[in-house]
Amino acid sequence: MIKRTLSFLALGILLLAVGCSDDDSFTTSPSARLTFSTDSVKMDTIFSTIGSRTYDFWVYNRASDGIRLQSVRLRQGNQTGFRVNVDGSYLDNTLGSIVTNLEVRKGDSIRVFVELTTPENGQADPQLIEDLLVFRLESGVEQSVVLQGHSWDALFMRDVVVTGDSVIESTKPVVIYGGLRVDSAATLTIRHTTLYFHDGPGIDVYGRLLTDSVTLRGDRLDRMFDYLPYHRVSGQWGKEGGIVIHASSTGNVLRQTEILNAGRYGVVCDSAAYDPDVLRLDMQQCVVHNCTGTGLSATNANIRAWDCLFSNMLGDCVAVNGGQADIRRCTMAQFYPFLAGRGAALSFLNETPLYGLTLDSCILTGYEEDVVMGAQADTANVFEYQFSNTLLRTPRVETADSVRFANVIWETPKDSVQGKQHFWLVDEDNLQYDFHVIDSISPARGLGWH
Repeated sequence: MIKRTLSFLALGILLLAVGCSDDDSFTTSPSARLTFSTDSVKMDTIFSTIGSRTYDFWVYNRASDGIRLQSVRLRQGNQTGFRVNVDGSYLDNTLGSIVTNLEVRKGDSIRVFVELTTPENGQADPQLIEDLLVFRLESGVEQSVVLQGHSWDALFMRDVVVTGDSVIESTKPVVIYGGLRVDSAATLTIRHTTLYFHDGPGIDVYGRLLTDSVTLRGDRLDRMFDYLPYHRVSGQWGKEGGIVIHASSTGNVLRQTEILNAGRYGVVCDSAAYDPDVLRLDMQQCVVHNCTGTGLSATNANIRAWDCLFSNMLGDCVAVNGGQADIRRCTMAQFYPFLAGRGAALSFLNETPLYGLTLDSCILTGYEEDVVMGAQADTANVFEYQFSNTLLRTPRVETADSVRFANVIWETPKDSVQGKQHFWLVDEDNLQYDFHVIDSISPARGLGWH
């Protein structure tokens, strides 16, 4: 019995030794090569001096023996700004950007992580940054993976407080950390500029804001998925509002301004003493798109919006509570893609007196059968509104209030052209939209935002 046990023990040790020997054998044959999950790592554009997200790829050994790596190195050393970690070993850029003596056993793999931080390049446009990550095998064979990215110089502003009349105008992108505040005695003019807001506050206006040819958006230039840039995803900045116009603020004018992918509001005009002769907000040829709240919210305010687009909000595209609103040639397209509980294209009520809501030559449509929500919240308050020359996706009004609707196109889901069919592009899968009207087929031709 003891003899038989010893025999089995000897056989087991022999098999274990053979197994270890196979696993530990390494080849120096030039025909043994590594296989990579990609031949190039193509990064998204980043701002100079700001680090990229982490990219990764796999290195496989599908040979019949193990492969030793004499080195893995960046061809240009520490000149490009790439940072690399190979299977837990960091290519130290202060020591030649190289790591040595790595092994990839047969049938095994290692993972490589890549990041990029670049210095300023002194150019107005994004600049290509490129290097090779070179794998030198024990056989002397060299294999490489291309690393690519684009670096863009920007101006960085942190916790901005505007206390006197000021102008922001830049051919470079302007990146805002910590939001931007306009004090009550100040006027801030922003023109011919794109502001990229880091996650957090937007613009708080206690004084006056004037914009012309401006884009406000989040600062992420990379992608959530290969097909989806963060720039198409809602809620990227302005958690309490993209632009918040506080009670002390009047005379704000936004022209040719895009407010994209903000948080709780695109633009909010807080309640203040109503003055029929003073516009608190004047929007012309503006776009407010894809917020996780309401696009434009006005409470007891005197506002005007002409030739504007308000589209794809988790809340209402436009919400008016009291005051006065003059809205002409605007499109309110409610196609927010993520949740069925999205708001209306337009909601209006009179918790404070609604002295006049006027819509002329507009388009109000969306996914739901009814995207226009009006409510007389207080019967003691004025509740005045008028729709004319406008397409409305809402049931036809046949009560005494029908006099408030003149030359209206009443859209229903049964119409041959309705909802998203009016527009050039509504791509829910890739979150791409073009809300210009297809004039050749749409009954809304000549209406809305152009």
